[in-house]
Amino acid sequence: MNSFLKTCLMVLLTAIFLLFSLPALSAEEGFDAGELAKKTQNPVAAMISVPFQNNTNFGFGPGDDVQNVLNIQPVWPFKLSGGLNLITRTIFPIVAQPELASGAGRTFGLGDTSFTGFISPSKPGKIIWGAGPVLLLPTATDENLGTGKWGFGPSFVVLTKEKQWVYGALWNNIWSFAGKSSRSDVNQMLLQLFVNYNFTGGWYVTSAPIITANWKASEGDKWVVPLGGGGGRVFRAGKLPLNAGAQVYYNIVQPDMGPMWQLRAQVTLLFPK
Repeated sequence: MNSFLKTCLMVLLTAIFLLFSLPALSAEEGFDAGELAKKTQNPVAAMISVPFQNNTNFGFGPGDDVQNVLNIQPVWPFKLSGGLNLITRTIFPIVAQPELASGAGRTFGLGDTSFTGFISPSKPGKIIWGAGPVLLLPTATDENLGTGKWGFGPSFVVLTKEKQWVYGALWNNIWSFAGKSSRSDVNQMLLQLFVNYNFTGGWYVTSAPIITANWKASEGDKWVVPLGGGGGRVFRAGKLPLNAGAQVYYNIVQPDMGPMWQLRAQVTLLFPK
């Protein structure tokens, strides 16, 4: 706990110092920091972006060790006919994992890649939505970092914006359909609830816990339910708009070998039109 709190404090203080010291976006540059912040909080916004999301999990595995997962998740929109957009998001996880069995040692490499393609209206109303397939690809460089299975399933997102607020939910469920017969089948759900409040100057506070369920696990090991939040800011580095923030979550429900705490830090490269 002490090491976790010290790490969180160092990361948060460093992030706050950097965010205050970096220049804000200005209207003269063609950017509205508040509106751009709201766009980054919309999973189906028609904007090219490249998030680098680092998740440090404390209390992981049989030794209550530290696991680190860096998700590189480029978002690329495509304009379709009929007033629709296709918003694609690919997640490449880079995993540093502690040993899961005595003498096995730590493992580092690429985990399984996931791809989601949301079909969404190009001119949505008050309720913004997207729907499409999610695909799991067995790209892990080590069997301890992935499932060894191909997977497929549906994904949905719905959200709304009200003045300074942006809130909604994203859900998907993946079932395996091919892969190594020696590996367990996949049936897993992800539900991300998110609520954001935006201040002036591109600042915001957020809570975006990622709830997961492994339907193939035993009864006590199915769920991960986090509680927490954090904040961030949209700013510029040179002429490039960036979004950076940090969040802390405590898992009020977790598997026996699952982490108790998570520190999430993210930097997103933004390429607005």
